[in-house]
Amino acid sequence: MSRIGLCLALALGFASTVRAQDLPAVEQNHLPAAEHADQGALNALVSAGLHEEAFVTAFELGDELFEAHHNVLDGVGANLGNGQRFTRMPRADLAGWAVQFPPRATGPNAQNCTSCHNKPFDDGAGETSSNVHRDPLHSGSPASMIQRNTPHLFGSGGLQRLAEEMTAELHAIRAAALAEAEDEGHPVTVSLEAKGISFGRLRAFADGSLNTSRIEGIAEDLVVRAFQWKGSRPTLRDFNRDASHNEIGMQPVELVGHGVDGDGDGVADEFTVGDMTAMAVYVAGQPRPVTGRELAALGLTPPIPAGDLNAIRRGERGFAQIGCAECHRPSLTLEDPIFSEPSQSPVFRDAPFPSGLDPLTEGVDPDLAITFDLTRDHLDNVVTDAAGNVVARLGSFETDGAGRALVRLFGDLKRHEMGPGLAESIDEIGTGASVFLTENLWGVGDTAPYLHDGRATTLTEAIWWHGGEAQAARNAFFALSAARQGDVLAFLDDLKLLLLP
Repeated sequence: MSRIGLCLALALGFASTVRAQDLPAVEQNHLPAAEHADQGALNALVSAGLHEEAFVTAFELGDELFEAHHNVLDGVGANLGNGQRFTRMPRADLAGWAVQFPPRATGPNAQNCTSCHNKPFDDGAGETSSNVHRDPLHSGSPASMIQRNTPHLFGSGGLQRLAEEMTAELHAIRAAALAEAEDEGHPVTVSLEAKGISFGRLRAFADGSLNTSRIEGIAEDLVVRAFQWKGSRPTLRDFNRDASHNEIGMQPVELVGHGVDGDGDGVADEFTVGDMTAMAVYVAGQPRPVTGRELAALGLTPPIPAGDLNAIRRGERGFAQIGCAECHRPSLTLEDPIFSEPSQSPVFRDAPFPSGLDPLTEGVDPDLAITFDLTRDHLDNVVTDAAGNVVARLGSFETDGAGRALVRLFGDLKRHEMGPGLAESIDEIGTGASVFLTENLWGVGDTAPYLHDGRATTLTEAIWWHGGEAQAARNAFFALSAARQGDVLAFLDDLKLLLLP
C-alpha cells in the first residue's frame, strides 16, 4: 500500500459509524454507504508534518462522501411523517417536517451531492429538474416559496480565499477610521474598497460608533460572503453543513451536537466533524474553470476556426464596453494563494459551532489546519505528455509576475439590486427580495440553465432579465447589432468547465 493509501486507511480506521439501532432488519442485510473521516486522524497527519498527505487524504475522503449514495443506515433523509423520507417540495403539512431540528427550509431531496451537482459532470451545475424548492418562512404556502438552481462548485477554494482577503481589507479600513476618529475627536468618513470593488462608505465617530447607512452590497459586519445566491454563507464548511442538513437530510454533529437525532430517523452523528473538514477540503480543491481557447491551445480539443476565435475576442471587448464587466469583473487577484481548513482568519471560523460545541475541543484547530496551494496543488486536470511530464496544471489558478493567484471568476462577490423582474415573493435573508450576489460567469458556457431559479434556458434570456443596477448594461447589449450580440455570446460560451479522466 502506498504512503497516501496508508494515510487514508488510518483516517478511515479511526472513524466510528453510528448504526441505526432501530432498523435491525436493514442492518442484517446492508451496510452504511459512508466511510467517515476522523478529525483526530487528519490532525495526526498534520502534526507529523505530512501536509501533502493530509490534503490528499482529506480530499479523497471528501470525494467519497460527496458521491456516496447514502442509505437509511447513514441517516439519509428524515422522518417527515406518513412514512416519507424525501420530498422535492417543503412539507409543512407533515408533522415530521414541521418539527425538524434545526428547522429545514427544504427537502431532504437527494441521496448524495452529485444528484444535483452533475452538469456537465460531477461537481458541476444542475438542470431545472434539480431545482431546490425552499420555504424559509415555514408557511406551507407555495406563494411564500422560492426556487434555487444548482451552481457549479469549480474554483470554490479561490472564492473563499478572495472573500477572506477582501474582508481583511475592509476590516482594516474600518479599524483605521475608528482610530482616526478617536485620535482627532471628530467623525471620519472613508470609502470601503477591496480589490478594486467599492462597497460604499462608512462614517466613524470618536465614541467608537459607526454609521453604516451608506454601505453597499455587503452586510454591516463587512464580511464578504461568497456562497449561496444571496451571498449568505461565508465558508465552504458552512455551505456544506447547510446542504447536508437541508438537501441530503444528514445532520452534522457540529450542527446538532453529539448523539442528537434532530430529524427523527433513528440515526445520530450522521456526519462527523472530520467529514465536514474533508468535504470542505474537497470542494475547495475543485479545479478552476477554463476557456475553450486554453483547451484548444493545449491540443485537448480541436483548433478553433479563425473566424470563431475572432468573434470570441470581439465579444470579450464588447462585454467590457457595454458595462457587463463592472459587476462581472474578469479577474481578481489573491495575495496569498494558500487555502486553509479551518481558515486562518478568525472571522471565517466557527466560534462556536452552531450546536454550541467548541471547534478546538472537537479538533478543528487553525494550528493543525489542512492547507494547499491554489496555484499548484490541485489534484484534477493535471495535463501530462506521453513521458509523464507535467505540461500544464489546468486545475490550479494562474499566477501573475509576483506569484499572486489570478482568479478569473467574472464576478465581484458583491450583492446587487437586480430589479423587479427578478424579485422573489419573499425576502429570504433580509437583504431585499430582488438583491442577489453577482453570479460568477466562469464556466457559464457549460452550465445552462441560468439565474437563481433556472428560468433562463439561454444566455440571451439571462441578460434580458437583468434590471436594477444592471439595466444599463442590459439595454446596451440589446442595442448592439445581431452580429455584435453574437460575439458577446461566443465569448461567454468560451467559458468552460473541465474534468479530465
